[in-house]
Amino acid sequence: MELVYISAFIIALSIVALVIYIVKTLKAATSTMERVSNTVERFEKQMEGISKESEQLVQKTNLIADDVQHKTESLNGLFASLKNVGDSLETVNSSFQNMSDSISRHSKQQSNQVAQAVQWGNAAIDMYAKWQERKKKTEVNQTEQSYTTGG
Repeated sequence: MELVYISAFIIALSIVALVIYIVKTLKAATSTMERVSNTVERFEKQMEGISKESEQLVQKTNLIADDVQHKTESLNGLFASLKNVGDSLETVNSSFQNMSDSISRHSKQQSNQVAQAVQWGNAAIDMYAKWQERKKKTEVNQTEQSYTTGG
């Protein structure tokens, strides 16, 4: 019977060793779980901070987007005004071009008229000069005739 007691003692020691091992394992698991729990809590706190910062960032982004939209609308008016100024300048340039063309045409017409007047003037001067020459010749001839006729 001694063998039964020894076997029962060995089984009891094995169970005690197994229980001790299980207790150590459970303590280690508990310690690990506590660390995991602490890590998760810190992570949750960080996530809360990140969430708050993200919300603030989204609000600031919305404010910036609104501001950009407002400024873009203001610039649209400016660009429309600049387009109107450009159109006005184009109209003025067109008017100047038309006026320049008109002056050029009139100048050509005037230069043609001046050229004709100069030609007529030259012709008149030539005719006057020829008339003067004929008059002188006639006077000279009359003077010569009066010397020759004695009279």
